[in-house]
Amino acid sequence: MIKVRKPWEISESKVTPEEIYQQRRLFMKAGGTLGTVMLLSPWSNASASLVIGDYQRNVITLDEEITKEADATSYNNFYEFGTGKGDPVKKSQKFDTSDWKITVGGECGKPGEYALEDLIDSSAIEERIYRLRCVEAWSMVIPWLGVPLASILKKLEPNSKARYVAFKTLHDPRQMPGQNRSVLQWPYREGLRIDEAMHPLTLMSVGMYGKTMPNQNGAPIRLVVPWKYGFKSIKSIVSIDFTEEQPSTSWNMSSSREYGFYSNVNPEVNHPRWSQKKERRIGEFFKQDTLMFNGYGEEVASLYDDMDLRVNF
Repeated sequence: MIKVRKPWEISESKVTPEEIYQQRRLFMKAGGTLGTVMLLSPWSNASASLVIGDYQRNVITLDEEITKEADATSYNNFYEFGTGKGDPVKKSQKFDTSDWKITVGGECGKPGEYALEDLIDSSAIEERIYRLRCVEAWSMVIPWLGVPLASILKKLEPNSKARYVAFKTLHDPRQMPGQNRSVLQWPYREGLRIDEAMHPLTLMSVGMYGKTMPNQNGAPIRLVVPWKYGFKSIKSIVSIDFTEEQPSTSWNMSSSREYGFYSNVNPEVNHPRWSQKKERRIGEFFKQDTLMFNGYGEEVASLYDDMDLRVNF
């Protein structure tokens, strides 16, 4: 029987791991485990309300070098903690994510307030190694931990009027000092079309690099949509709403000319102030070509068959 690998499937030996992954590989070899590993050490933000135990490794992966953990957790855009790349890691360390709740509403059968453990089955957490492409033309490769967003949304029973899914970030200027400045209209808002939200690649992430999600990267729970620019992957989510109309989104509200609702990675549609044809992978010197849909076109291009992506950017 010949198996044709999908673009994200490679042999484990080709993945460039962090040191912790090397330790786990030895453990797996010695113990004969069946594709799951135990979380070794949590982040310092022990206030996280969801405990990650075993998870399935390399469910989706890439034949590309993983960005160093130190870079991915110190070079961030999270304007709730400041506009500088180093602000989130400096100013988020006391951010309290314990007893986190997510409010669900709109066109669904099960509205209400949910704890993380009500929405996420910790035994179903898996590792997915995705490209992350920022609209600012830099990129990373990150091993996320999470569950498909679809698995959460199905529990909430969206009805036939639910054409979009809208998200909001926590609004708490006391804990998030960046919200004391009118950089954006707070709280941060994002949204997806329902078919985008239900796509198998769309991930709700609660960790990265084998650990619980650090505060500066969106603890305790964030969205990851790998074929879209990074600002679509909203962080520290406290609200999910199913809507019939297209929801307002923060960067589109700030400048619709620069930031479209869809914001699919597209090297042929430049930002008004810079080209999107090339990107700089963090940790590397030379720029590389940007891939249409960030390299996930085979999986997601059909979502936009009837759209002009130069107009609906």
